[in-house]
Amino acid sequence: MSFVSTASPTAPYPIGTPGTPWGAAERSAWLARQQRRRSYAEEVVAPLRAGLPPQAELLEYGALDYAHLGWAGYPLYAVRSRAWDPARPVVLVTGGVHGYETSGVQGALQWIGHEFGRLAGQLNLLVLPCISPWGYETINRWNPDALDPNRQFKPASPAAESALAMRCVAANCPRVDLHVDLHETTDTDNSEFGPAKAARDGTTFDWHPIPDGFYLVADTERPAPEFQRALIDAVRGVTPIAEADADGRIIGEPLQQPGVINYAKRALGLCGGMTDARFVTTTEVYPDSPRTSPAECNAAQVATITAAIDYLQRA
Repeated sequence: MSFVSTASPTAPYPIGTPGTPWGAAERSAWLARQQRRRSYAEEVVAPLRAGLPPQAELLEYGALDYAHLGWAGYPLYAVRSRAWDPARPVVLVTGGVHGYETSGVQGALQWIGHEFGRLAGQLNLLVLPCISPWGYETINRWNPDALDPNRQFKPASPAAESALAMRCVAANCPRVDLHVDLHETTDTDNSEFGPAKAARDGTTFDWHPIPDGFYLVADTERPAPEFQRALIDAVRGVTPIAEADADGRIIGEPLQQPGVINYAKRALGLCGGMTDARFVTTTEVYPDSPRTSPAECNAAQVATITAAIDYLQRA
């Protein structure tokens, strides 16, 4: 077992006053620090348009308008089974809720290209590969309003990314049987995003070591332990599985079984809590490991989706 994440920061976050929540000035100062580092149009939209299998259709389910903040607008896309059969099970895959978690987006795109066509005749498939394109371009956890979209999947959501994704799912899926939400845990969670959140909220940063490996976050209300175990077993041959720390925890949460922790997804406003799916899981790939590569991180995401569908079809 190894933990290679950054240590707890010793200096205050450079925006705001420790212990005092941010106001409009601090949020503006934070936004002014953000820079476009890669292209959503080139790295996400173009591959979607070029690599869509004939069994799929591309839907534009909305657009983010951040012109008032000095940023461009972003069209939002989903990939849906062209031949939707109400009698078939429904699978929802979401990626890029946190735009900086690259393999969540690229893994979803890779799965669409490699697996969608093979499975579209057996299942109804809906994939939202990049819910937060501004976050993808700026390599950011938050949206431009300094909100974490993965805490805003709730009624009257203040985050457009979350609200539009929920609307898309509700419009296309009368029910969902399986939901796989693709994420990463990165060293920047400790070096940047955790300290920024503590500064924004006027709290103390709750630091936890980030383990060197892949793990899953199940739902406290729908843990489905055998389902989670099957996914961990499928990923073992692709990338290392995270081990618990000395306290038997991963990122502060008790280990439920090897490579699995639980969160109360609905109560926390997480993407994984937005449906009543029987089976739901959130992947957490560790891309900063010296033992893995971007290609292996993408492959771990693909392996998880495929294993989850295999399990659903056997259940």
